[in-house]
Amino acid sequence: MDFGIMFFSSGGRNRDDKYRLLLDAARFADRHGFTCVWTPERHFHEFGGLFPNPAVLGAALAVATQSLQVRAGSLISPLHQAIRIAEEWSVVDNLSGGRVAVSFGSGWNVDDFLFFPERYASRQAVMYEQIETVRLLWRGGELVQPNSFGKPVSVRLYPHPVQPELPIWVTSSGNVETFVSAGVYRANVLTHLIGQDLPTLAGKIERYRQSLRAHHGEDVAGKVSLMLHTFLGRDLEQVRAQVREPFREYLRSAISLERLAAEGGGAISGGHKVEAHEIPPDALESLLDLAFERYIRNGSLIGTPASCEPLVLQLMDLGVDEIACLIDFIEDPVAVLESLICLDELRAAFGTREVHATGAPFLEPFLEDLEGGV
Repeated sequence: MDFGIMFFSSGGRNRDDKYRLLLDAARFADRHGFTCVWTPERHFHEFGGLFPNPAVLGAALAVATQSLQVRAGSLISPLHQAIRIAEEWSVVDNLSGGRVAVSFGSGWNVDDFLFFPERYASRQAVMYEQIETVRLLWRGGELVQPNSFGKPVSVRLYPHPVQPELPIWVTSSGNVETFVSAGVYRANVLTHLIGQDLPTLAGKIERYRQSLRAHHGEDVAGKVSLMLHTFLGRDLEQVRAQVREPFREYLRSAISLERLAAEGGGAISGGHKVEAHEIPPDALESLLDLAFERYIRNGSLIGTPASCEPLVLQLMDLGVDEIACLIDFIEDPVAVLESLICLDELRAAFGTREVHATGAPFLEPFLEDLEGGV
């Protein structure tokens, strides 16, 4: 099982060093055999609002790390021009020495589509067309496009990327047809446990593998990456107490974004269409409590290295290849970085990459600065 780290913070907006945790956690992961670092794309809301463009942050991560794969998780491609996607990520590929990958997402929040309002209804089809365009350019192909006077212009990708092939994922919020389509397009899959349980996920993974084999042969396995909220410590009850309120507030922010999306007339995450309505305060608090308990039981890596091992084993049996550890839902950077030391122990029990350094000495300077108020 591979382990990567993922970011999707709903906070940090009041800190002067908003991206310091991102960079320091990535450097830690880079030294300790983690596979990758994921940054998302979000717009116009505090939930994930630190991450409006994964290519920009990917450029920073490319020069801050040496071995991690720098991934977009996810790039909402219908909000962009496909040629521009290829150009930006080719730059990051060069800065990183050939370490980029992109998970394409079709998007769901209608308010995000202020960039291209006309694409919302056909966003899935647009995304798959863009994947093929980016692949064509990345491989050195030529694209002919009309200029402002309708005259054809031949377009090739500059700078030339380092990797001959761009590693591509497709993000699924749970729709089984997305798993099947990812197989058709020979893409990997990035998914999560929001709105789906483990048995359901197992069935979708099997459909994905079947689709891959049917379209590309028996030897093509693909990769399934699963996002899990992650916070590890030494004492299970202490971890639960430490995580409970920050995690509930993180979920509250997510619900706020979902409500705004519904008010805008579009779908909520997962592609579901619901009527916008205000949740009564008491009902919302109960909902947050239930969600927290559900994630603690079987939907996260929240606990101790020992308590999380059974879930990792179960995921391996289901066909998950990699865990994308979402680490920044807690707004205490000291606690998050200390948690990484325990996460590295769990990674070492299942991972295959070489460990380059010990955790505590590398973290000490950063922890001392934060505790001193810097």
